[in-house]
Order: sequence, then C-alpha cells, then structure tokens
Amino acid sequence: MAKLILSLDGSVIREVPLDKERVTIGRKPQNDIQIENLAVSSEHACIVTILNDSFLEDLGSTNGTLVNGNPIKKHILQNNDVVEIGKYKLKYIADTPAAGQTSADEFEKTMVLRAPAARPAGERAFGDTQALQVAAAAAATAAAAAAAKPTEAPLLAAVQILNGPSAGKELELTKNLTTLGKPGVQVAVITRRPQGYFITHVEGATFPVVNGKALDAQAHPLKDHDVIELTGVKMEFFIKSK
Repeated sequence: MAKLILSLDGSVIREVPLDKERVTIGRKPQNDIQIENLAVSSEHACIVTILNDSFLEDLGSTNGTLVNGNPIKKHILQNNDVVEIGKYKLKYIADTPAAGQTSADEFEKTMVLRAPAARPAGERAFGDTQALQVAAAAAATAAAAAAAKPTEAPLLAAVQILNGPSAGKELELTKNLTTLGKPGVQVAVITRRPQGYFITHVEGATFPVVNGKALDAQAHPLKDHDVIELTGVKMEFFIKSK
C-alpha cells in the first residue's frame, strides 16, 4: 500500500497510508490529512489512488501545491516525489506492484486527438496534455485490472467525427490510449486492450453518451459503428480491418 510521510522542517510528523480511493488534504478537520496552518487552504488538495497509481490534484488552493519544487494542478505521483503544501512536505512512497502486474508506464499517457495547424478553431476542444496525463494513467490502470488473460490483439479501429467544423476527420486508434474531450469540461479515453476497445469517463460532471445512452464510471466496450457523443461532438467508432 502506498503512503505519505508528513514532515515539517525535516522532522517526521506521521505516516499516512493511502488506504482509500480519495484522500483529502487541508486545514479543516474534515480532511483526511489535516494541516492546521494559515498557508493551507480549507480543502487544499486531494490524492486519488487507483490500483497502484496515485494522482495528486490541487483543489484551487490559494497558495498552490508543489511537487519536487514545481507548481502543479494535476500530477501522477512517482515513488519518492515530495509534495509541498505551505511549509509542510509529504513524501510519496509507492506501493510495489505484484509480480507480473502491468504497470501504467507501459501505456502511452499523452495521446491527444489534435488537429493540424490549418484546421478550424473549433478543433481546439481536443487538447491540454497536462490534464490528460492524469486521465490517461487512470484508464491505463483500469485496462491492467481488466486484462485477465492474454488474447489476440484487437482489430484496428478508428473514430470519425460526424458533426461540426471537423466533420469527416478520422483518427486511427493504433495507440493503447487515445484521449478525447475538453479538459475541465468532459474528458474520456479509449483504451486498446487485448479484448477489444473500451471507452472510460475520466473527467467532468457529464458522462459520455454511446448510442444515445449515458455511460457510468465503468469502462464500456465499444462495438463496430457505435456513435459516441462527447462535449457536443458526435463521432462513429468503426473497425477498419480484420
């Protein structure tokens, strides 16, 4: 189990196991990790842990959150990362994956549907790598958990945009992870697994729609000619070859 080591001026205060999916950090007592300091916001940051991966997010704090001296909004935590909140430091100690378990690092984490320079401005809805690194890593861990046994590689597939200024644009899904959407509004990823292609909601209050039905938080398998709706953009998923 991963953990945080909370310290101040080099003195360790306590160790906090990341034994729940979401751990909050802040000045108010309802936080899982309470830091009573005026430099710390009421709800300063949170850490979401999925399998062996933990993701840090600043919750719009007044004074910001640093990782290894750099300000972040969202960050995939790595072993021995040092999180700084005010004068306090939290060192992240990662859990060691079980033998044979797939690591999220084996997946590409920043595949973004990005328009060529000459495309219309409407295509700017697809982007923002920093936010999507977190989204991609979350989907990668879900993919690792779902892969129960090796099977043949899935057929090559693609998505084609059906409406808006980008209508007709086609993207082959050759990567393990393809991120779609608008950071801060709605983000989903399509993962290419041995069992086929799956779409997973990652960010935003509104879930993606497939064939007119809103998805839930679970990964959803995609079938040939499924129609995906995301941030007002409709796109068709289809198998390209056998």
